[in-house]
Amino acid sequence: MSTTATTVAVPPSPPVSRRAPRPVPDPVPFARLVSVELRKCFDTRAGFWLLASIGIAALLATGSVLLWAPDSAITYSTFASAIGFPMTVILPMIAVLAVTSEWSQRSGLTTFTLVPHRGRAIAAKAVVTIGISIASTALALVVGVLGTVAGSALLGVDAAWNLGPERLFNIALAQVIGMLVGFMLGVTIRHSAGAIVGYFVYSFVLPGLTEVLAQTQQWFGDLRPWVDVNYAQSALYNGSLDASQWAHLAVTTFVWLVIPLAVGLWALMRSEVK
Repeated sequence: MSTTATTVAVPPSPPVSRRAPRPVPDPVPFARLVSVELRKCFDTRAGFWLLASIGIAALLATGSVLLWAPDSAITYSTFASAIGFPMTVILPMIAVLAVTSEWSQRSGLTTFTLVPHRGRAIAAKAVVTIGISIASTALALVVGVLGTVAGSALLGVDAAWNLGPERLFNIALAQVIGMLVGFMLGVTIRHSAGAIVGYFVYSFVLPGLTEVLAQTQQWFGDLRPWVDVNYAQSALYNGSLDASQWAHLAVTTFVWLVIPLAVGLWALMRSEVK
């Protein structure tokens, strides 16, 4: 008895269709990141009222100079200084909130999902911080011009334009450094309340302590220009700086601003966003 083997023809399998690779989207343009970060600074209630308080403080400062300052003090520098002082207090808090909002308001997941490279988002925040400081300084100078013209006209005195280009540059530089201090504290602490408290300690408590220490300890009084950042920056409001004052400013800014900012950026790039 013999068996016959039969072969069954297997139909060929259809070719496997491969899906075309998905195109990689272009990164968000940096100019758009800057515009978004600028809008985020003033979209919240805190940002809006901080911005409004700048205008309110400028008007109150101008009115105070017109009402109570003697005729000899109706000068451009008086108005600019009166308007600039509240700005030095308010503006760094905007820089703080520009950074800490990603952590305290839980928008970090959205931001860093749309912009995976954190460095681009942080760089946009830094550009916005510097831009706001320059724009606010220009606003203070313009309001100072209006106050000087109005004050001289109301009181019948000659307008005194006693701020030269060098001093205007120094004032603008002081405002930029102050804003970057707020930015640094936001990057380093990444908590709105903690960073704002840190800014007030940095700007108001620390100068008083160093002043007392300089008056009671001679060695610290000699060393103070090299270690007290607020003392070194105050020279920017007093006129032109000599070579030693510029050196004091460079050293203290590097120690108190650049190094903490670098450490904060290093930690921020590696921190977990929740």
